[in-house]
Amino acid sequence: MISHEEVQAAILDAVMPFAPVECALEHALGLVLAVDVAAAEPVPPFANTAMDGYAVRASDTVGASTTAPIRLRVVGELPAGHAPTVAVEPGEAIRIMTGAPMPDGADSIVIVELTTRDGDDGVLVQQESFPGQHVRRPGGDVERGQVVFRAGTVLGPAHLGVLASIDVRHVRAFPRARVGMLSTGDELVESGPLSPGKIRDSNRPMLLAQLARAGVEAVDLGIARDDEADMTAKLEDALARCDAVITSGGVSVGDYDYVSAALQHIVDDDDDASARVDWYQIAIKPAKPLCFGMARGTPLFGLPGNPVSSFVSFELFARPALLRMMGHTSLHRTEVLARVEHAMLRKRDGKLHLDRVRVRVENGRYVAASVGAQESNALAAAASANGLAKLFDGEGVDAGDDVTVMLLE
Repeated sequence: MISHEEVQAAILDAVMPFAPVECALEHALGLVLAVDVAAAEPVPPFANTAMDGYAVRASDTVGASTTAPIRLRVVGELPAGHAPTVAVEPGEAIRIMTGAPMPDGADSIVIVELTTRDGDDGVLVQQESFPGQHVRRPGGDVERGQVVFRAGTVLGPAHLGVLASIDVRHVRAFPRARVGMLSTGDELVESGPLSPGKIRDSNRPMLLAQLARAGVEAVDLGIARDDEADMTAKLEDALARCDAVITSGGVSVGDYDYVSAALQHIVDDDDDASARVDWYQIAIKPAKPLCFGMARGTPLFGLPGNPVSSFVSFELFARPALLRMMGHTSLHRTEVLARVEHAMLRKRDGKLHLDRVRVRVENGRYVAASVGAQESNALAAAASANGLAKLFDGEGVDAGDDVTVMLLE
């Protein structure tokens, strides 16, 4: 058997980042910037008020208090979205709304809660203000020429908002991978009543969801039957229209594991020097078998058929490679040290055990508890897990011991 680190390294060495493309802002969520982005204009573009209130000259409010308010003459009203047409002269104020530009002459805002209207044209100011109070200066958020985001930034919702604010409508980024997901096996059905020997396909919905969560465009390729010709045809079609392909099942050494044979047939017919197919027996539990191939210049991940094995195998091997293809530099899940709530025992077998756990924070530190059944087919128990505890070869850990946990969310 081979360590999972060696397999991860071999797969990552085989895949390369996509060439960057121009992408419309509305389609850029989750993409990785390929170049720095600088602001051509400041944000905000003009001085404006941060609060509802009155635009005043701070010097006119000196000495104001609730017992001795100062009366200013109101000479106008200025809502957001409108340019000021009246200046604030000594002894005057303009009623102003949040986001409206500061009128000439004013250098401060007195919030409305600290004022009382006095007739139709007056306001009583009940507290001193100072120059710049509640005023947003031009460029206070972003200066003209400032690099707002560096290459390598993963674009989230707030990033898109900033880019829109500086009128960047397209970005140069690494494109989203289009990844096909194909389940395999005569035993699988989509839904409905089960005849003897049949099971419902749970891996495909699960892996399509994992793909979506990884930020790729997931393509449902359906189910391939245990027939080499059908398997080959479906894989050929997938390789022609996807950037990567994932299969589930059929990668062990049984007489009916047709994925391996179909892949080998495709690779043998491929003139590309990078064409290959590798089968691994990995020193982990679950997810021991794995197939990785390059065909037609496209990576293919053959994951095991047991649901939990398939889930774990995707997280360890497919997800990091897909992220690398999309320009990410942080490829692996975050790992933390957690105290185990109860003993997590195992036997020596030369493998790393990846036990499904639920992690929480308690008194400022991580605590991990087993979700229960750890068999590779026990998907219901695994569904409540948000981490994989790494139990190295040995007898396991006792309650209160620390364990390294790979967080899944």
